[in-house]
Amino acid sequence: MSYTVSVMPKKSNKTSIWLKIKSAKLEQALPIILIICGVIGLWASFTLVVDHISLIKNPNQSFICDLNPVLSCGSVMQSRTATVLGFPNPIMGIASFTAMILLGIVMLAGAKMKKWFWQLYSLQMVGGLLFMLFLMEQSLFVIKAICIYCLIVWLVLILSSWYTFLYMIEINALKIKSRHARWLRQNHGDILVAVYLILLAFILREFWYYYGPRLGF
Repeated sequence: MSYTVSVMPKKSNKTSIWLKIKSAKLEQALPIILIICGVIGLWASFTLVVDHISLIKNPNQSFICDLNPVLSCGSVMQSRTATVLGFPNPIMGIASFTAMILLGIVMLAGAKMKKWFWQLYSLQMVGGLLFMLFLMEQSLFVIKAICIYCLIVWLVLILSSWYTFLYMIEINALKIKSRHARWLRQNHGDILVAVYLILLAFILREFWYYYGPRLGF
């Protein structure tokens, strides 16, 4: 019987934080991603609710995020899309992002969720993404304006959902072919950047009349 002995290199205090992050497993990284994205999303959602209440009190009020005809929070909040279910949409964001933060904290504490939990969570995640796509479509093609805080919510929701999806594949809560799972894991960063670039392309295409001349076209 033979044994393989590995000599672990002595840890250095000079090890960079970047190397630690780069070598971290998804199981270690996901709680941090959920907490950070949850905090950012909660802040953006809460700010939107406060601004919406202010707008009800004073319909002529302008906001700091009303930067130009494209980046205009007021235009979005005054539309019917802002209250699809009869109340401000960001209230759902507050609930969802609070749950995301709590999930990240529980995972960081070492809790292991059952596969059925992640399968149920995936339904909520898909529902949230579909609702986000609906709001994107309304914002870009109907309202013809973008709320900066909404954009922030879109970005963190895409990021958190993507890595949660990868984690569910890793723990076999979602079943896909191993070669596909391996390809997704190896190219996770490129895929995420591609999604963001597609969103940017849609924004530039729809609002080229404004950004084109400013970019020298």
